[in-house]
Amino acid sequence: MIAYGENIQVFCGNSNPEFAATICKELGLPMGKAVVKHFADGEASVTLEETVRGADVFLIQSTCKPVNDHLMELLVMIDACHRASAGRITAVIPYFGYARQDRKAKSRDPISAKLVANMITAAGADRVLTMDLHAAQIQGFFDIPLDHLVGNVSFVDYYMKKFPEDQYNHDDFVVVSPDVGSVGRARAFAGKVHMGLAIVDKRRPKANVCEVMNIIGDVRGKTCILYDDMVDTAGSLCNAARALVEVGGAKEVYACATHGVLSGPAYERLEESPIKEMLFLNTIPQVGNTPSGKLKFLDVAPVFARAIEHIHGATSIADLF
Repeated sequence: MIAYGENIQVFCGNSNPEFAATICKELGLPMGKAVVKHFADGEASVTLEETVRGADVFLIQSTCKPVNDHLMELLVMIDACHRASAGRITAVIPYFGYARQDRKAKSRDPISAKLVANMITAAGADRVLTMDLHAAQIQGFFDIPLDHLVGNVSFVDYYMKKFPEDQYNHDDFVVVSPDVGSVGRARAFAGKVHMGLAIVDKRRPKANVCEVMNIIGDVRGKTCILYDDMVDTAGSLCNAARALVEVGGAKEVYACATHGVLSGPAYERLEESPIKEMLFLNTIPQVGNTPSGKLKFLDVAPVFARAIEHIHGATSIADLF
């Protein structure tokens, strides 16, 4: 790797240019000049319109839908910077697609998250910056340094201002994990907002279909905050919300998740659910809302900007947690 100097440059693909623009504004830097487009047959094409030789380059690209197009844009951008003799290349991936394919759930399944990690490394990335991977072990899939930011800091700040302890008794609130797999992150969040913890235990007969089985914990008469890392079709989350009200007797339900993938019937399901407010971070660009405006987005571009400053300056990012 070529030693990089003080020159820092930021480029972005087509997945979330507004997010990248906010990062540049926070950093006080202009966006790097590049053309990222597709040929008629769908091939990704990247042209860098300024030199990156010896520079500390940050490429901002969420691999959200269309996932494969945005992933290929990222890979081609990395390769372009690598061949242009960039000093260091950091792939800034606010939302890491393929993260749900982190293990072999059944025989002959691929582990696609590992494959994508290998592709990013092979393309020439020197490090990765991301937020709230679906499975923490994906950090170990990379053979290069990875900085893993957490979204619960933003959620803690939001809910502690919305429900301050000097006005609300937090014993009347419960953080709820929508499934057993999310208990770890829900427990960490509950500890920071000084609330109890409950778990929705469910069985999933097939992909994107779930059946709620039981509620572990006391939610009767309480305000629940469902906490997860991502919402795709919203089936699991909305079923959990209904179970909290109909089975558990919850007073009201709020929900938050880092990544709003929001595929298929997600908007309709959220609108029809008992969830009063659905809170996301803007790691994936917002493409719509429910008729009642239930969806809200918190901006975490400043968090990524601070992380980029720390990475460039070779200082700890611990204060971001």
